[in-house]
Amino acid sequence: MKSAYIHIPFCSHICYYCDFNKVFIEGQPVDEYVDLLIKEMALVSQRDQIEALDTLYIGGGTPSTLSVEQMSRLLEGIYRYLPIKNQAEFTIELNPDDGSIEKLQTLKDYGVNRISMGVQSFNDNLLKAIGRKHRAKTVYRTVDAARRAGFDNISIDLIFRLPKQTMADFQDSLEQAIALDLPHYSVYSLILEQKTIFYNLMRLGKLPLPSQDEEADMFQMAMDTMQGNGRMHYEISNYALPGYESKHNLHYWNADEYYGFGAGAHGYVNGSRYQNFGPIQHYLEPLRQGQLPILQTEPLNQQALIEEFMFLGLRKMSGVTFKEFERRFSSKVTDYYQEVLSDLSYRKLISLDEKRIALTNQGKFLGNEVFQSFLLD
Repeated sequence: MKSAYIHIPFCSHICYYCDFNKVFIEGQPVDEYVDLLIKEMALVSQRDQIEALDTLYIGGGTPSTLSVEQMSRLLEGIYRYLPIKNQAEFTIELNPDDGSIEKLQTLKDYGVNRISMGVQSFNDNLLKAIGRKHRAKTVYRTVDAARRAGFDNISIDLIFRLPKQTMADFQDSLEQAIALDLPHYSVYSLILEQKTIFYNLMRLGKLPLPSQDEEADMFQMAMDTMQGNGRMHYEISNYALPGYESKHNLHYWNADEYYGFGAGAHGYVNGSRYQNFGPIQHYLEPLRQGQLPILQTEPLNQQALIEEFMFLGLRKMSGVTFKEFERRFSSKVTDYYQEVLSDLSYRKLISLDEKRIALTNQGKFLGNEVFQSFLLD
């Protein structure tokens, strides 16, 4: 399976919790960025014999901040240089504020078939408090517009453990999300990343977050609500109707290879990880000279490959199969992890049978601790 990720780093506003590679769009060389992003794809297609892609994902930043004309140019460039299978999953991230019929119809006309929308909460006061510009009514309007444009594969993101968020707030957001009757939902706990406004407020003691117990209760509420409404819990933060799991994200969790295009994008090709320059001008300068904008490349040794396969794979509720481990690494899981497996199983954080390893319900709450257990050093 082959995949590609395309990064658009521009945002019409900066959310207080976000640490992704992004810049405020005002005054940025957006047109040149689109042109040279296409040039990066052209250079890679000249260098490699790219296999037809099963999944394609345009993320950010906020890709939907591009104008219809810029978006059309980008999509034409993608089709010019990247081979895409007829039945490929083609996702774009969409801000609820950017859901005009014209933009959605343009995406649909160019073969985009999946929308991922950052909603985060249906509480307007919370949305304001976390730096989001849209309001709950905008979400309903944009979902309706997307459906009218012909999209049926729509996903929304929610965040819990937000400042001053109560159980009742979160339950209301879950219920409003389910009422939209979408095939896919992503539900994340707030992570305080360095260099974000929230991180700085936390260090100053000015970020009133729910307790750890409340966070665990919110996670349990999300699992109960989603599964009670037919959305299968297939990855630690993701729920879907059968057949609507994110193929692109499963590609990452299966530790498969993928191309990354754009400022700050990461890729994993031919056994090596690579990272592009992040700052816009640092990314653009090599491309102006006809060179790829790669900051660093790191070949992965056997140990690194095994570690990633385990801690990414265990994010899936289906877990990791012994058969796939042996196929990839010509050895058994127990050759590396006998003590780890015994310990985690004894603590009831993983389940083991003759075919696979997977998180238990208790293990889902301590996922990061489980994943770190599979680092071999």
